[in-house]
Amino acid sequence: MITRNNAIYNKTTFQPDLVIKEHSNSISFIIQLSSGELVSCSYDKLIKLYKIKGMQYEVLQILNYHKDIVNKMIELKNKKLVSCSYDSSIIFYSKNNKKYEKDYLITTKGCCSSIIQTKDNEICYSENNKSSICFYDISKGKIIETISNISKRNSNVDKLIMIKKDLLLIPGENQLSIININEYKLVRIIDVPNSSFITGVSLLNENMLITGDFKMIIRQWKIEGDNLILISKKEQTHNDRVYVLLNMGNGLIASGSRDNTIKIW
Repeated sequence: MITRNNAIYNKTTFQPDLVIKEHSNSISFIIQLSSGELVSCSYDKLIKLYKIKGMQYEVLQILNYHKDIVNKMIELKNKKLVSCSYDSSIIFYSKNNKKYEKDYLITTKGCCSSIIQTKDNEICYSENNKSSICFYDISKGKIIETISNISKRNSNVDKLIMIKKDLLLIPGENQLSIININEYKLVRIIDVPNSSFITGVSLLNENMLITGDFKMIIRQWKIEGDNLILISKKEQTHNDRVYVLLNMGNGLIASGSRDNTIKIW
């Protein structure tokens, strides 16, 4: 299953099984919680939680704490949720009586476009929408390391994804950068030919990943050392840029797009 433009697609037919159109603006990110709920973040400043049952869905909750575009949400290992936004804030949420409530907020120096948990008590986030990332110790409440110049083209950091226990992947303009989180340093940059800005990335397994870009192309890659080998690609998957991809398991992939839709494939 693939999600794209707020739709859920059938992997075999590549046609949508379910279309969810609950946001008034572009979908920036999609995640599936350990409880099975689907969560979408949007340019409309809202976060929405859904229950998916068969080919039906129900909106369970709407989180409305950010003052600008909500770029990403993650579920920590302790089940708390964390979201980041262009409003220069990162918000932590705790669940109370089956509903998520705002726990606390930290302020970044500039707009925050991506966030990920890298260790048990550590998150990594992009700051000031530039080619730099910060590693933040949750228990100590402070930044412990900053890495700059992670892109040859000085492009913005819009997505962060762990591809191995100690390797962080950062998609960018026609390239993928890889960071060693134990040494806090850039280890390599992989060029992605014939591509535009890559924003959607999801691992299928430890040796395969899929990417989505501004050209509305979804590609499947095999990881071999420092290289990526193109396995397949699907063009014109949405009516606008593919912002996010999610491996939902059981052969299903979800894609979210600037055309305001989520598709499941």
